[in-house]
Amino acid sequence: MAGGRRAVLCWWPRLLLEAVSCWGCRSRARGQAVLDGSIHLGRGFTLTLVTFLGYGAYRNIPKCLVVRAIEKVFPVEDIIEQADYLYGTGEVEKLYQLLIECNSSENGEILWRLARASRDLAQLKTTSTENKKKLTYEALTYAKKALEKNESSFAAHKWYAICISDVGDYEGIKAKIANSYVIKEHFQKAIEINPTDATSIHLMGLWCYTFAELPWVQKKIAAMFFSIPPSSTFDEALQYFTEAEKADPNFYSKNLLMLGKTFMKLQNVKNAILWLNKAKNYPTRTEEDVQVQKEAAELLKSMGVK
Repeated sequence: MAGGRRAVLCWWPRLLLEAVSCWGCRSRARGQAVLDGSIHLGRGFTLTLVTFLGYGAYRNIPKCLVVRAIEKVFPVEDIIEQADYLYGTGEVEKLYQLLIECNSSENGEILWRLARASRDLAQLKTTSTENKKKLTYEALTYAKKALEKNESSFAAHKWYAICISDVGDYEGIKAKIANSYVIKEHFQKAIEINPTDATSIHLMGLWCYTFAELPWVQKKIAAMFFSIPPSSTFDEALQYFTEAEKADPNFYSKNLLMLGKTFMKLQNVKNAILWLNKAKNYPTRTEEDVQVQKEAAELLKSMGVK
């Protein structure tokens, strides 16, 4: 039995490459690029292997070897290009299925994208509570691995910070406060590596706003655990939100909303109305955009603006 398994492991890589190559040739014959149909890559790839090897043999192939074969047949650049296309079109589930096949990858660029995909899937309303928690921790695992593979990647730092923040919802107030220091550190590192990334700058602004707004009771609780609890100001938050807007004007409806809310906190009514109106009129492309519009409209109404 052991000898039979060794035999399978000896000849499967060649057969694997032939199987995937044939699949790719058929795609090209239909006038498509190899990855044109890769939104079904995970399922199609597995079925091809099962067809050629049989389920028993496929099941015994180490996952890391399968991933290396995928990356050999489909260059990392092509996988990343397809992943970015799916992310841009909002195909969350298809993106996850594409990248989960590469969950044993040693490539940091693939891993942080997998962390993002896992996190985005967890955020969907259709995701069950149980799966949401599982995906949240899964996302952190991939983000951590991505950072280990490439500490000079601003995106790895950014998504590691985001994923730590998400996990905090399951680990209690003490862990959440402790994590806040780590989150700030990695957002700052992401900005240091890429000063023009509007998302990292915006998220640093959110961190500042959150701790500037922290209720007195929670500040006291934080002081019980830490001699110097995390803190910030609305002026500091405003600086980051403004920088995010300069880096990429109107890049994100939430940034417009936060500019409006921060100006409200600073008693600057004129600028608060200006940015809240921009948030209210921002084109809705996602569920979050809809919520931003709704909140902006309510805040304007509370200020007597129709």
